[in-house]
Amino acid sequence: MILNNSLKLIKKKIRHFYLNSNLYNKKITPSFIGLIEYQPSPSLLDCLIKYDKKKINIENYSLNEIWDHPNLKEKDQQNLNSFFWLFSLDLKSSKKDTQNVIYQWINTNDRYNSKNWKIDIIGKRIIAWISNSRLTYEDGSVHYKDQFNGIIKKQINHLINEIETSELINDKIIGCAAIILTGLSYPQNNNYLKSGLSLLKKLAKYSLDNDGFPKSRNIRQLSFYLKYFILIREWFKESQNEIPDFINENIYYLGQAYTFVWHNNKIDFLFNGNHKTNNHNFDLYLKRLGYSFKNQNNELGGYVILNSKKNSLIMDVGSSPNTKLSSNYQAGALSFEIISNGKKLISNCGYFQKVNHQLNQVSKSSAVHSTLVIDDKSSCSFNKLRGKKSKINQGLRILKKNVIFEKNYWKINASHDGYLKPHGIVHNREIEFYPEQLKFIGHDKITFNKDIKNLKFEIRFHLEPNVKVMKTQDGKSILIDLDGEGWKFSSENSMMNIDKGLYFGKKNSFTDNQNIFISGMTNEENQTIRWEITKL
Repeated sequence: MILNNSLKLIKKKIRHFYLNSNLYNKKITPSFIGLIEYQPSPSLLDCLIKYDKKKINIENYSLNEIWDHPNLKEKDQQNLNSFFWLFSLDLKSSKKDTQNVIYQWINTNDRYNSKNWKIDIIGKRIIAWISNSRLTYEDGSVHYKDQFNGIIKKQINHLINEIETSELINDKIIGCAAIILTGLSYPQNNNYLKSGLSLLKKLAKYSLDNDGFPKSRNIRQLSFYLKYFILIREWFKESQNEIPDFINENIYYLGQAYTFVWHNNKIDFLFNGNHKTNNHNFDLYLKRLGYSFKNQNNELGGYVILNSKKNSLIMDVGSSPNTKLSSNYQAGALSFEIISNGKKLISNCGYFQKVNHQLNQVSKSSAVHSTLVIDDKSSCSFNKLRGKKSKINQGLRILKKNVIFEKNYWKINASHDGYLKPHGIVHNREIEFYPEQLKFIGHDKITFNKDIKNLKFEIRFHLEPNVKVMKTQDGKSILIDLDGEGWKFSSENSMMNIDKGLYFGKKNSFTDNQNIFISGMTNEENQTIRWEITKL
């Protein structure tokens, strides 16, 4: 282990030395510059760019100081160097001033540096420069245009060389998009277009399953993929180039998956790295460009979603992803959510994204999902690396699964082996719904495959922060007030209580919430915990 770490450190230092050398700088410097022939419409990025809708003028910036902020936080530094702020400029902004800012950047960052030449930052920067070429390029001097065109191709050459070294698929997608856009805008070099498409096709095959759902099982990544594939397709369409078949095919399947998790409910499900989003703006974007997707499936990507007009039952019945794709996975196998009249009755707790924050690791635990926890441990274990998102060390498999969806009866039944290796336990969960009675009945079965141990278990049912709960005087049930709707939770022969927790449904924030939990100890026999949630 020590030898391997030492070799990795040596390789890293050698690579760092090479990337900063004159030899590498010469390698990525383009021999032919060329001119921009396709200038994309900035509005095609409306689905990706989050910016102030109130346009600003670049004269409001202090141009001589824009790059002289040594105390900027890393995130602000990255945002500044990505140039996505260009999309906030109005077209009345001075082209001269805009181009002067870019010219200053080129003079400072003409050579590779690890700070401003990261894969995602380069990708965003090139997309922003070319997409805003009416400000960044038009009416520029011959010398400026040579510098502009040259540095774009130099960065693209670096992207093609180094994009495979990135561990983050989303960063690779951004990089691929930048390479493809450059190939469309500078058609004199067909290698850019071929390289970008080849990389994108390879990435899609590696990270999407046969139904077009990310193998990471991450819902946010699904939306991310769909947005970039549509953006790339619209670039092809606008530049009057033939759209590759694999792009159309991936959009078709990604769009079906997007409809499955969003259009049918218009509510964000808090599984596996998801939090509340603003997909309504993306829906308007899709409508404006003429995209329409349908999906009547009940199961996709390891999720089951059963819907009626007023009620929905959503359950995670998928195995954990492989380690390389698990950076945003949360260990919530067989967790579920219930929606009643457009409101969450039972919820998971969401995901805290900030990598170095302790709540990131907390939110990966199955304790923040509505599922079974044994011995205060998650159904999966994770490896934590400094400065990086933790990934799965020990995953789980779904052992069996059965879904029934009829007018008057719903059932989801599944089991997983996440507790098999450490405790010899298989967890089986069955949830039934009787629409006419508005009653959910659950059975959580704990089955031992080897010597039975005396272990603590908890089954949690999380609630959104605005939901109110109260235990009845006889202690036999818990009343739930869902914005005026009354529900009753009960579990015979089980210890029930109400506990406080944290809710991570909003991005990078948390607030207090409550959860109902059933607790107990495993006994000498396999046991089944029965619970009910009934409309009052």
